Amino acid sequence: MARMVVLHHFAYGWFNPVMAYLIAFLGALLGLFCTARARNAGAPGRKGRWLALAAICIGGIAIWLMHFMAMLGFDVPASQVRYDPLLTAASLAAGVVVVGAGLVIVGFGGRRPYRVLLGGMLTGYGAAAMHYTGMTAVRVGGEFSFDRRLVGASIAVAVLGCTAALWLAVGRRGWAPAAGGAAVLAGAVVGMHYTGMYALRVRLDPVTAQVDGLSPLVLVVPITVVTAAALIAMAFSALQAMTEEEFDAALSHKLPAVSGLGGAGNH
Repeated sequence: MARMVVLHHFAYGWFNPVMAYLIAFLGALLGLFCTARARNAGAPGRKGRWLALAAICIGGIAIWLMHFMAMLGFDVPASQVRYDPLLTAASLAAGVVVVGAGLVIVGFGGRRPYRVLLGGMLTGYGAAAMHYTGMTAVRVGGEFSFDRRLVGASIAVAVLGCTAALWLAVGRRGWAPAAGGAAVLAGAVVGMHYTGMYALRVRLDPVTAQVDGLSPLVLVVPITVVTAAALIAMAFSALQAMTEEEFDAALSHKLPAVSGLGGAGNH
């Protein structure tokens, strides 16, 4: 007969939640900054580029990487804990795509309440989709179940926090609004994660067999490498986009003057 077991969510003490929050804050700060740049970009192509970067920063770093950092502190003492690599990758895709949809709504319109509300809802649902898809990738010597009320609470935390973060950051220039929004968004996704983990119940099989999948520590190196490569690529892409925008802006200011000189020469 299956038996309920005690779960550890802070196997390494304060390290995991603190690092998870810092990662979430950094990803959210970059993502909200990119969202603000998207709103100020003129051409739709540039808006799309900035929003794609924002979706990767928020969905990939602030949510997915934060989730994995926090999950390193998850332990079932009576069983091995392993991860399905394909479902782990699918959770990343879920977070980036759904968060991206929310940011598109905010990035291509004015700072109107219904847009921020709808964008915040989708961004929050993206965080929850990433979390619960990621939990399907976890393997133990038994079965998972969840307290539905706490699952609902975790989704509410994500939606409310993401909506508040977008409201703080969207339509305001400078790093201060982005930092405030990032602090709120990071708190929301970390709070959603641990609320969702508190909803988790594990029943182990009487005879625990070998658990298939990858060890959490085995995933650390490839995830770190991929994340570092993504950050470098995003930094270069963002610098290129900003340089192009500044060049075009400078050119647009010079063109009338050149035209005027040409007209004077004709006279």
